[in-house]
Amino acid sequence: MTTCCAPGTEGAMELERLSHALPSPEELLLSSRTIEPGLRQTDLSVPGVHCGACITTIEKALTALPEVERARVNLSTKRVSIVWKESCDGHVTDPVRLVQTIVDATGYDAHLFTNAEEAGDRQQRDLIRAVAVSGFAAANIMLLSVSVWSGAEASTRDLFHWISAMIAAPALVYAGRFFYRSAWTAIRHGRTNMDVPIALAITLSYAVSLWETMHHGEHVWFDATVSLLFFLLIGRTLDHVMRDRARAAISGLARLSPRGAMVMTADGGRDYRPVEEIRPGDRLIIAAGERVPVDGLVESGRSDLDLSIVNGESAPVGIGVGDPVQGGTLNLTGPLVVQATAGAKDSFLAEVISLMEAAEGGRARYRRIADRAAQLYSPAVHLLALFAFLGWGVFGGDWKQAMLISIAVLIITCPCALGLAVPVVQVVAAGRLFKDGIMVKDGSAMERLAEIDTALFDKTGTLTLGRPRLVNGREIGAGHLSLAGGLAMHSRHPLSQALYRSAGNALPRFDDIQELPGQGLQAHTEEGVYRLGNRRFACGASAGAGTTSEVVLSLDGAELACFRFEDTLRPDASAAIRALDRAGIRTGILSGDRAPVVRALADRLGISSWKADLAPRDKVDAVADFSAQGARVLMVGDGINDAPALAAAHVSIAPATAADVGRQAADFVFMHDSLSAVPLAIDVSRQAGRLIRQNFALAIGYNVIAVPIALAGYATPLIAAVAMSTSSIIVVANALRLNRASRPDVSASKVADSGPVPAEARLA
Repeated sequence: MTTCCAPGTEGAMELERLSHALPSPEELLLSSRTIEPGLRQTDLSVPGVHCGACITTIEKALTALPEVERARVNLSTKRVSIVWKESCDGHVTDPVRLVQTIVDATGYDAHLFTNAEEAGDRQQRDLIRAVAVSGFAAANIMLLSVSVWSGAEASTRDLFHWISAMIAAPALVYAGRFFYRSAWTAIRHGRTNMDVPIALAITLSYAVSLWETMHHGEHVWFDATVSLLFFLLIGRTLDHVMRDRARAAISGLARLSPRGAMVMTADGGRDYRPVEEIRPGDRLIIAAGERVPVDGLVESGRSDLDLSIVNGESAPVGIGVGDPVQGGTLNLTGPLVVQATAGAKDSFLAEVISLMEAAEGGRARYRRIADRAAQLYSPAVHLLALFAFLGWGVFGGDWKQAMLISIAVLIITCPCALGLAVPVVQVVAAGRLFKDGIMVKDGSAMERLAEIDTALFDKTGTLTLGRPRLVNGREIGAGHLSLAGGLAMHSRHPLSQALYRSAGNALPRFDDIQELPGQGLQAHTEEGVYRLGNRRFACGASAGAGTTSEVVLSLDGAELACFRFEDTLRPDASAAIRALDRAGIRTGILSGDRAPVVRALADRLGISSWKADLAPRDKVDAVADFSAQGARVLMVGDGINDAPALAAAHVSIAPATAADVGRQAADFVFMHDSLSAVPLAIDVSRQAGRLIRQNFALAIGYNVIAVPIALAGYATPLIAAVAMSTSSIIVVANALRLNRASRPDVSASKVADSGPVPAEARLA
């Protein structure tokens, strides 16, 4: 028999699998795609996947098929990607066989990939209810047991035992179903898992207790049975909650793609088509406020485009006829007619999604120590319990005593402390970080964060705040500033908004004003035509080669004023970089901005390694290069264009101001402006790592001491449950020490880190 760490929700999925008919060959073919001649890829949803052993079981079963080229399981999205040959050994491949292999060989439900967020929420609710039911039952049985322990009369004792049995029975059926179904599924498919001994322990303990109740026995162990179930469910629920937070990034990115677009037909009509039906050559009408569905070229119209998904920069970019546009970018100000150059599956947004999925698939192979230990746990416990039963039965002659001792062995070795060792520390650490404004989305990320030796930062919105502000307002007359503010108030462009905020309240009113997408604002007055925008639009001259952002105000083509803007360095940025240096962590910058801007900022912060003009794939490649050199990379970024790099890194952090997809792809999100969150999260994660190792030592030490005592017959099932519960309490108490740990002094620097970036590093 092989061993697999059971999923907390595998049992719940067993009943659901009966309602899932296998998809037909036609459905599988329609949902698959050709990746190269003769090879197709099919993505299947396997909700039961929970751990590294589960991944190995599925991948081995699939790759054993001759028609399967390769198979990869993504733990975060619970997706199995299978690359298979359309024909093998002269026969056409039946894709249903792929699904049937997973179901028959592993016992996991498999169907066409769909969004499983609602199912994940339902599983979490079921676990929480089970914890509540088992806790309520355990508390009431404990109250009844106090009277029994206090020396109640035989009739009263028997009554309390029967009441305890009636309370425990429904609690075991309802709350224990996760363990029973998982254990049964594993046994049916020739495997064993951690839930098999748990199911045996609680079942035998209840059965022996019921036997003793029926025969007026003095001692029963209903309280031990239900308390054991309660503690095990707490550990499983905590682990499920922490794992479930890491699954939203890819689905969030996919939502950036519109459902469809208006297509201009050959006769000039308009026809709405789903994005999957858009083909290269189609002419798409993209209104202001809509996202571009696929890659294409602008055929007519001018507009400002939000390219943050491409380059991470907050400033919109003007586009016109002949300019390329990427799928997923946002059209801000004017209507466009775009000729599609690629379908939805081949567009920029699909490429970003595939990069994230590939990166998540690799990261999903991270193995926890507890998962690896579980592979040896189950057979060892079974052998110990069997050895105790046979030994005491054969040599002691008392088979009832032998049964009680074997139950005590099963209970005392139940992995409650082992199961709590990791999630309880993660939850305490997450609470500690939350108090400092840092959200933890994936508990296992703290383990990875404690291992990092390299930290890579995006520039705009990460090292800086991404908020342009006017820097030469004092050099410009109040009249010109007021005029510009009166024009700028009519635009939502970030530079216009920054100018408007700087202009004050007494602003002139313009009645005849229009905004020209990608150029600026224009107002017709008695004095002439005022223009506010880029230099070419305002004055007909070429833009300057400086590193600052500029907005020019002109009257009838003559320049009146030039407004320059800069970005602001994020508070504690310098102190955070120095704290990382003291911790022995290398730092670097990966930015989509221009090289002069990035170089100046790197010099300001004392960062020697930097790269500029990077597209999303370039950032992923840069992270991969560091990883290939043996580095454990932390990526800190905020833009949609950073999402693939955030997913590809060993661990990732994003500010709360990040794009939705950037926040979802990151393992940590800090809610305040200060960059001190980065070294603080690293410090807390390292403390959590030490506590996790201590908890494992405590759990192992407990078993080294307790197992011989149980084997020797000195522990009843009740004593075994108390000992097991005590080990869990010790583990929890050790984790709580993290709340008393001192906070690192990250921002002790006397240097003002929140000041403006110098002129050579201002926002371009």
